[in-house]
Parts: sequence; C-alpha cells; structure tokens
Amino acid sequence: MTAPHTLPADDSRDVESFATVLSEELPGHWTIQYHQHARHEEQFTHAENVWDLNEVAAALAEYALGADAHLVRDDGMSLYVTVHPRHEEEFLVAAIAPAGVAPEAYAGVREPDGIAVPADAERAARAVTADLLPRYDIALAQVRHNAMNPPQPRPGAQQEQVVMTWLEDGSLAAVTTTRPSAEVLLAEGFVWESAAKAYVLGGDDTRPQAHAVRAAGARLARLGIATVLRAAARPAAEATLPTPQPGARTTARTR
Repeated sequence: MTAPHTLPADDSRDVESFATVLSEELPGHWTIQYHQHARHEEQFTHAENVWDLNEVAAALAEYALGADAHLVRDDGMSLYVTVHPRHEEEFLVAAIAPAGVAPEAYAGVREPDGIAVPADAERAARAVTADLLPRYDIALAQVRHNAMNPPQPRPGAQQEQVVMTWLEDGSLAAVTTTRPSAEVLLAEGFVWESAAKAYVLGGDDTRPQAHAVRAAGARLARLGIATVLRAAARPAAEATLPTPQPGARTTARTR
C-alpha cells in the first residue's frame, strides 16, 4: 500500500486554536473535543461519521492530517474540523452524522458535504453559518423523519444500504445485499472477494480510491441507497481496555 501523503514539515496551522475561535464565532454553545493522531489509523476512528463524500472524504483518504477537532452543539449538531491538505491558508469543516441511526434512514438523503474555509475564524464562521449549517439542518431533519417513519418493507424485500468499512491496510470493504448497489460498486472499481464476503476497493493509490468512493456514493444516492462509512472495529480484547488519549482535550465555548 502506498503511504498517505503528509503535510509539509513547516505547516504551522493549529487545529485546536482555530476550532476554539471558530466555536466562539458560531451561534450557540459548543463543546470542543481535540484529537492528535499518534497513528494514521486514529484519523479514521475520529472521522468515521463524517457526513461527506466529496472534498473532506478525499482529504481523509489521501493524507495523514495529524489532528482534528469535533465541535458539538447543545442540540447534538456536530462539526468536524481539520486542516486543508492542499491549501495552506485553509481548513476543512464538515458535518458529522448522528450516531445510533439506522443506515436505511439515510437512503435518499443528500450528504451535507463539508466546505473549505479560510484560516480567519471569523470569516470561516460566516461561511459555515451561511452554507454548511443550513444544508446540515435539512439533512438532519430528513434523516430524523426517516428514522421516525421508516418505510414498511414489502414481504421478502431487503433494506437497501451499503456499509463501507476502512480496513487497516487502507482498503475499503463494502457490504451490500442488493444487486443494484453491487453493480454500482463493481462499475466504480470494487472487486468481490469471497474470503472477505465484501466488495473491496484497494488502497494502493489513495487519489483514485477517493474518487471511486465519491462516485459510488453519488450514484447510490441517486438510487435512494444509503452509504455509511465506518472505521474497522478494534479487536474485542482491545476494545474492553481503557484507551488513554494524551492528545485529546475537551473544552467548552459559548457565544
């Protein structure tokens, strides 16, 4: 597997400081959770529910970003903040999908894709408030409506959903039970692997991998099929142990 691209050694952007000031400029009361990534795999753990199949998804797939911050508002809305790897004067801000919602509730809901914002937190907050937050509100309302009013499946019908899981080697394993979604995955470069019982997209070259994920997600959405990105689950023995996070800090800000 090709190693992920890294940021320039002289990149001095501070995600925590930027997220802190950004939270002060956004409407509402926000709690900040800051994470430094000791290993590249931690990047996917903190980004597993990022609600984006466009620019932010591509950055996560192609680059080791080093750090991120989650901004969580009192009403449950959450934002993901990290550096923009291709533009040294910008950051990326994306929505985080709500936890605990059945994947089928996302069917037909367009992702509120994230945006690139300037390193000036005041200008960034205006962009987030005017662009991302309204689209996030609409998507959340649609998902919550779908979750509360699930369609009644026909006898024998299968729920249409595709769950993509990042594996430790950087590849993606997609699981589906429907033919239309399988055809989309195959058309975008996924290969059926019987041992994994999944359609697998290699991670040898992260740029075409990111493009394939975005293209597959867009085509599936047009078919009304939900796409959910997940990080690989840790082994049970590891998951039961407390995980110290010396780089994680939580603060609260209000405006």
